[in-house]
Amino acid sequence: MEKFIIGLAVGMAGGALLVANNCKLLNLVKKNQEDIMNKAEKYIDSKLEALENAGEQSASQSE
Repeated sequence: MEKFIIGLAVGMAGGALLVANNCKLLNLVKKNQEDIMNKAEKYIDSKLEALENAGEQSASQSE
């Protein structure tokens, strides 16, 4: 899922940059790309944190 999100963001940004010759549109695309990447990073961080918490809980239960 994470690879899909990153691929989607990169693909959208790349396609938009090819189309956007206007400076205003280019700045808008960059802003949207940053927003998408931030959301993807937050999603990945939350998944990693959940995995770490699950690992700690299983380790404490086995002791």
